[in-house]
Amino acid sequence: MNNEWLILFFIVGVIFVGLIPIFSLIVSPKSFNPQKFDPYECGIPTEGVTWLQFNIGYYMFAILFLVFDVETVLVFPWAVVMKEVGMTAFIEIVIFFLILGLGLLYAWKKHALIWE
Repeated sequence: MNNEWLILFFIVGVIFVGLIPIFSLIVSPKSFNPQKFDPYECGIPTEGVTWLQFNIGYYMFAILFLVFDVETVLVFPWAVVMKEVGMTAFIEIVIFFLILGLGLLYAWKKHALIWE
């Protein structure tokens, strides 16, 4: 009996996943205004070549920011349960900080923290 329910839920899920994009195509409003297909550039029309290269350092800086931003989000739940879990939570967070510290040291050695 359980396998039949699992198969039924799987089939219903596949149908929903398939029907939602089709339904969206049918009901969504259509607009073929040429201005709609222009790239968005703060309302200013682009001039010349819009493809340009930028320093990869900006990308590395953004990735590092995200890593340490997520770290701060993960520290709050840890702080809440620290007393309940005890020494195990403390050891795990120390390992977590050591791994992040090694990543920061690596980024520092690669000069990824220099904004030029």
